[in-house]
Amino acid sequence: MNNHPIGIFDSGVGGTSIWKEINALLPNEDTIYLADSKNAPYGEKSKDKIVRLSNKNTDLLLDKGCKLIVVACNTATTNAIDYLRNNYNVPFIGIEPAIKPAAIQSQSKTVGVLATKGTLSSSLFLSTSENHANGIKIIEQVGTGLVPLIESGKVNSQETKALLVTYLKPMLAARIDYLVLGCTHYPYLIPVLRELLPNHVKIIDSGEAVARQTKAILDQNGLLNSSHKIGAHQFYCNSNISTLKSILDGVCVGMDVSYLDF
Repeated sequence: MNNHPIGIFDSGVGGTSIWKEINALLPNEDTIYLADSKNAPYGEKSKDKIVRLSNKNTDLLLDKGCKLIVVACNTATTNAIDYLRNNYNVPFIGIEPAIKPAAIQSQSKTVGVLATKGTLSSSLFLSTSENHANGIKIIEQVGTGLVPLIESGKVNSQETKALLVTYLKPMLAARIDYLVLGCTHYPYLIPVLRELLPNHVKIIDSGEAVARQTKAILDQNGLLNSSHKIGAHQFYCNSNISTLKSILDGVCVGMDVSYLDF
């Protein structure tokens, strides 16, 4: 199965921030990406609903022959990754907010986390915070409304900036020096965030770490692609594909973006 594709899914276009890191590190791997935009955002849904959606996405990717699945969604990881690993015989890569590196490097001992309600309220997020944030104050903020704006292509809108100003205010008042992005949609907000944040506040996300973990797990399971050709990539979205196409425009060759009802 080493020449089969890597499967990736998210509640919309945000997981393409993870896909870009995987593609940069593993350019010979084929990929299939599912943007479940019809059901975005996952962060406002119940745990049972998130598990059902993750199950649906996994079944589709396995039907398409995927050898490994990246759950490119913090909310789906924190709520469904244990279920998926217990019910499917395929490696899964999950995503958690990068609290550990932020906590290690923070000088002010105060770190901000911008994430969805579903991620911040999960037991996995709680355990990650408890394990890696000893002596560190974590300022949590639910990013209500940000995912729909990104899905609509309104990253640079005044509405988006106004929400971010509101969400950053308590973090800046607490003197954070790191902002952890706990949703794969949020890296697309980094240019706007840099405008709004003081220069000393560093932004950190999970993309590179997830790519490295994907490579490591493929290697451990003998699943690294043995071909030397550049990988081919299929992207499917079950809603308007315009935002997905605009995000991927010019990123790489050998890429197909299509509507699929799933």
